[in-house]
Amino acid sequence: MYSIGPLTVAPGERAEGLIPVGTSSYGVQLGIPLVVVNGTQDGPVLCVDAGVHGDEYDGQEAVRRILADTDPAGLRGTLVGIPCMNTPAFEAAARTSGLDHLNLNRIFPGDAEGSYSQRLAAAFVEQVVPAVDALVDLHTGGTFGEIAPLVILQGGYEDLATDLALAAGHELVWKGGTWGGTVRHPTLAAGKPAITIEAGGGTYRESTVELHVHSVRTIMRRLGMTDGGAEPRDSCTTVSGTFARSTTGGFYLGHAEPGESCKEGDLIARITDHYGNTLEEVRAPRDGIVLWVRRMRTVRPGDEVVIFGEVQGAIRP
Repeated sequence: MYSIGPLTVAPGERAEGLIPVGTSSYGVQLGIPLVVVNGTQDGPVLCVDAGVHGDEYDGQEAVRRILADTDPAGLRGTLVGIPCMNTPAFEAAARTSGLDHLNLNRIFPGDAEGSYSQRLAAAFVEQVVPAVDALVDLHTGGTFGEIAPLVILQGGYEDLATDLALAAGHELVWKGGTWGGTVRHPTLAAGKPAITIEAGGGTYRESTVELHVHSVRTIMRRLGMTDGGAEPRDSCTTVSGTFARSTTGGFYLGHAEPGESCKEGDLIARITDHYGNTLEEVRAPRDGIVLWVRRMRTVRPGDEVVIFGEVQGAIRP
């Protein structure tokens, strides 16, 4: 038998349910939705989550498809899916929660005595992290922007999570993630491999859903949960990530696409006024790769407009 939150699932069975976190002002139970497929043979427990940001839709659909298409009779171990971690943010169609306006991806491990998002993070750490062996966190660039397909491998945890990162199959590995409070952090701190996979954004795309599904399926094979070859990439290109923010407001015009290589000084974006006058230019600070570009055309002072990646080298098994 496998247990997580309120669910107890027998071998060869599947179940769904909610880890309760709180009740809304209109009387609806809120929490973390779970879908569990428990295999008929022993193996690792892999958790795949999406919807930490409510406006990132492709990963949410990918989780549902992966769970629906996984046959417990052919599964070694257990697959835990969280299709939408942050349901209040999904309801608001926004990156942040509509209840307390916090960014869930910056506040882990949370606070069981805090606001809803803080309690949600704490419930995940208390009830999900101890019940899984590895974590894959699915993201997109959100409605505001689009990101090149890549894996985020947390700096300082390379020995623990590199194999998982390589198994995802993307060429780019953003090695670092200097900001704290992501869902990766408490999982890695517990000694369990965890990565974030990013792809797409700007709008929902079937191609992005398929990318996420393919990565998770490959990781499952690599972990021995399903049959089939799953050799990791021979190497990946490692990059840093530098966020460029606007100094002025206006209309955003992009001159580069996610994944595009650029040279120092290349024009990546412009911000214009309503008459078409250029107010600001965003240029590559050095040779590298454009990782994320803004798709929302409205720009306010201080908004993120580009994420630039400097190539650091290669990473190998």
